[in-house]
Amino acid sequence: MSERRPGIVHLGIGAFARAHLAWYTAHAEGERWGITAFTGRTAAAAEALAGQGCRYTLVTRAADGDTAEVVDTIVAAHHGADDTAWRRVVASADTTIVTLTVTEQGYRAGSDVPARLVDGLEARRRSGAGRIALVSLDNLTHNGEVLRSAVLGAVGDDGLRDWIESNVTFPSSMVDRITPATTDADVASIADLPGALDHDRVPVVTESFAEWVLEDRFEGIDRPAWETAGVRLVDDVTAYEQRKLWLLNGSHSLLASLGLLLGHETVASAMADPRCRAAVEQLWDEAADELPLPAAEVDAARAALVDRFANPRIRHTLRQIAAGGSQKLPVRVVDVLRHRLDRDPSVGIGPGAATALAAWWLHLTEQPELVDDAGAPGPDSTVHDVLRVVAPDLDTTPVVAAVTAAADRIRRVRADAAVPGTDATDPGTDAVTRTEEGAHA
Repeated sequence: MSERRPGIVHLGIGAFARAHLAWYTAHAEGERWGITAFTGRTAAAAEALAGQGCRYTLVTRAADGDTAEVVDTIVAAHHGADDTAWRRVVASADTTIVTLTVTEQGYRAGSDVPARLVDGLEARRRSGAGRIALVSLDNLTHNGEVLRSAVLGAVGDDGLRDWIESNVTFPSSMVDRITPATTDADVASIADLPGALDHDRVPVVTESFAEWVLEDRFEGIDRPAWETAGVRLVDDVTAYEQRKLWLLNGSHSLLASLGLLLGHETVASAMADPRCRAAVEQLWDEAADELPLPAAEVDAARAALVDRFANPRIRHTLRQIAAGGSQKLPVRVVDVLRHRLDRDPSVGIGPGAATALAAWWLHLTEQPELVDDAGAPGPDSTVHDVLRVVAPDLDTTPVVAAVTAAADRIRRVRADAAVPGTDATDPGTDAVTRTEEGAHA
C-alpha cells in the first residue's frame, strides 16, 4: 500500500467526518490523500485512533444487513489542544485543505475555533506555504461565508487579513450521511463481520446513502479528485444546502421533539408513527414551496428520506438529535418560515413549522430532564421565551397564536394516546385524514 499525502487537516474529527470526508477521500481516484485529524474537545478519540494506526472500520448498515470496510485515510490523530502540531501541519506545504466539523456553535461568538484557525493561518503565512482552502462540513446555510466571516472577525493584524483575503478560499458545501453515535453493542457486533478491522475500538456505523455537494473554489489549490467518488462540484450550493437543512435536518428536529413527547426513542420508531409522519409531511410541504429546485428533485429527495428514516437498523436516537435545538431550529425550521413570509406575508406560519416550534417548547417544559441545550430557555418558558431564542423577529401575535394552538393539539394527542380506544389525531391539524395520508404516502 502506497503512502498517503498528508494534504488535508481536519478539525473536530468524529463519527460523521470519518463516515463522510474520510470515506470520500478513501474512494477518490488518483493521488492518495491523507487526513491529519484533530479532536475537538478531548484527547480520547485521538488516542484511540492512534492506538490502532489511525485505521478503523466503517460499517454500512442497510435494512438487509451490514457490510464493513477498513478506512485508512487518517494518517495522524492529535488532541485538539496540541497547538504546536496544529501550527506545524497547517503551515506545511503538503497541506492545501483544512476541513471542519465543529457544529453550529463553533462559528458563534465565544468559540475558540476561529482563533485556532487564525493561529494556523498566521503560521502558514510565515512559512510561505501558499494558497489553502478552508472547508466547513457543518449544517449551516452558506457555511463557507459563515466560516470566512468568523475567521476574518478573529484577525487582529491587517497584514494577515490581507494575506487571508488573497490566499485563502472558503468553499461552501452540503454534506449528508446519517451517522449515529457508535454504541458498545456496535463495537461488539463487528467482531465477526467480514472486512472489519480486528479489535477495532472506534468503528463507525453509517447508512448506505451519502451525498456531498461542494462549491468549486479551488483555484490554484490542490485537492483530491473527489468527483471520482461521487462528489458534485457546483458553482453555487445554496439550493442543495437548503434542501438538506429544510428536509432532512428540519424533519429530524421535529421528530426529535415530537417523537420524545410521544414516547419514541429513535428516528425509525417516530417515523413509523402516523402522527409524527403527518407532521413531517406538512413540514416538507412548506419547505418544498420555498426550495428553488425542480419539483421532481424535491419529490425524489423526500422519497429517499422516507426510506432512510425507516431503516430500523440505523439506531439514530432522538435525544442525540434534540441536543442543541436552540442552534439548530433557526436554520432548519425558522429559515423556511422566513422565506415563506417574505414571499407572501399574508400566508402566515404553516402547520409544519408551528408544530415543530410547539414540540420544542413542550420538550423544554414538559420533559426538561431530556434537554441538552445550554442556549435553550428553561422549563418555565413561555412561547415568547422560545421565539426570542430562535426567532425574535417572529414573536408576533399570529405566530404565537399558531404555536400555542399547535402545542394544545400535541397535548390532546398525548392525552388521547393515554386513553385506550381513543383515536389520536395528527398534531399538526385536527383532520384525521391528514394523519392517514401522512402514514401511507
